[in-house]
Amino acid sequence: MKTISKVMSGTLAVIMAAGLVACSDSKDSGSSPNASAPVDESKLDYTYGENKTFKSNEPVTYSVMYSDNEAYPYKQNWRLWSAITEKSNVNMKLTVTARTEYENQKSLLVNSGDAPYIIPKTYEEASFVAGGQIVPISDWVKYMPNYTKAVKDWGLESDLQAKLQANGKYYVLPGLWESAGGGYSYVIRKDVFKAAGVDVEALENKWTYEDFYEALKKVKTFTGAKYVWSDQYTGKSTMNIAAITYGVTAGWGQANGLQFDKDKKEFYFANTTADYKAYVTYLNKLVKEGLLDPESFTQNDDAARAKFYKGDTYVINGNYQFLAESKAKMQVPNADLYMTIQPGGPKGLPQIENSRLENGVMISKKALDELGQEKFIKMLRFVDWLWYSDEGQTLSLWGVEGETYTKDANGNFALTKDITYNGMNPTGTKKLNVDYGFANGVFAYGGTTKLRLSKMTEGEKNFTDRVLKNRQPRKSAPPIMASADEGEQMNLISKPLMDFISTATLKFITGQQDINSGWDAYVKQAEANGSARYTKMANDVFAKTKSMLGY
Repeated sequence: MKTISKVMSGTLAVIMAAGLVACSDSKDSGSSPNASAPVDESKLDYTYGENKTFKSNEPVTYSVMYSDNEAYPYKQNWRLWSAITEKSNVNMKLTVTARTEYENQKSLLVNSGDAPYIIPKTYEEASFVAGGQIVPISDWVKYMPNYTKAVKDWGLESDLQAKLQANGKYYVLPGLWESAGGGYSYVIRKDVFKAAGVDVEALENKWTYEDFYEALKKVKTFTGAKYVWSDQYTGKSTMNIAAITYGVTAGWGQANGLQFDKDKKEFYFANTTADYKAYVTYLNKLVKEGLLDPESFTQNDDAARAKFYKGDTYVINGNYQFLAESKAKMQVPNADLYMTIQPGGPKGLPQIENSRLENGVMISKKALDELGQEKFIKMLRFVDWLWYSDEGQTLSLWGVEGETYTKDANGNFALTKDITYNGMNPTGTKKLNVDYGFANGVFAYGGTTKLRLSKMTEGEKNFTDRVLKNRQPRKSAPPIMASADEGEQMNLISKPLMDFISTATLKFITGQQDINSGWDAYVKQAEANGSARYTKMANDVFAKTKSMLGY
């Protein structure tokens, strides 16, 4: 039986599959449960464990918030739902919300205390902590064997510090990857670079931004192009990638402008340092010499792509999905597209994509209150299986063996011939996500490096492998575990400060402001806008909390 009812504008509650047991039937009338209370595991009505299938003896239903992606709209009859139930005997009561409204609806439901038990697709949880409607899940992960195994085996303890709040706890179960991905880089016309005398494959393993600059000059000389490179994303991806190799922050990774000095064990404001001056000087050199189009920082993505597709430019920032999609859109015969490893810089050859954490799952306090301790732990062990076990992750990504995919003797995955996904089986008539619900962003994230690579085309595997082999992983800075009041005060400084930094940076890069003559005034204005005050506040917070972080 399936029932559908309105719960709020734009949101549907959907009860999946047959034989449902209402969540409210599982209420525990005992005292307020907590993670430290003893648990009797001698009479469990379910199986669970490390690399074991979670299976409830009786059907059980858990409410789940669901972000409905317009690229693969929700369907009640997806094979995903029945596959999960067949394995686990768990049904999902889904609160289906359009992706574009998901964050707003999540806030409304959580703050009202009426959120579903399981809240996936959570990128930012700090704003929900003070309200007390989200479980401090770090207290409960000891009951999740697959999650704790991944953290231990992959050395993710320091990565998880980024999720800690002021009380030393975290409130979201992030997706966990064994290794970071390849990330964004530069898609180039390899045929043009080769004709210009630049062997990118021979250079890229150890090349720096200065080497990249020399390569761009050769391409400009050979082609006579007005600009070699016109960028998309208003330059923010490129600014981020390059900033990392200079030890500063910019673009998508600008954040608060702070970097952490590991020797002094303190934060400093990086974006007024000599490193930052060198960084903007480099990008300005590219603009000044006609290598990088100054419109990169103002034009929309379609304009940048049109120049690349027509053959007017030969470099553009993107991820591998962009490269794959661009092949069919090139208007130049025999254009050979290639994604380079990101160049290094003054700070070495760092791996740009350093996070091994994905968006994650929050658990509502309502679940703990209504289920009681034992049944709450049972639900967590279902979450542990679906999101963190090899079996659950494989099911969410690939589907059902023999139906949607096969595996060879070496454990390599292959979609069945009529199914397509992510560039694999391009002639397939059915899509793994659209028609079956698998490879779904609500459930399918995290896992081993082998699983990450399994969903990639050979070209993307090759790019990721080159990055992992030739770039050094970066250690994340410790979190600034500010209280709600401290965070509010810091945000009041940070927002106008970083707006000023962004504006001044673009003026330096595009040549609207001379770097040498304007630098001292820029530094003084940044200090007037609070760079030193903000840094002191960050270090004061760190001094109070560093013992929790192992410093």
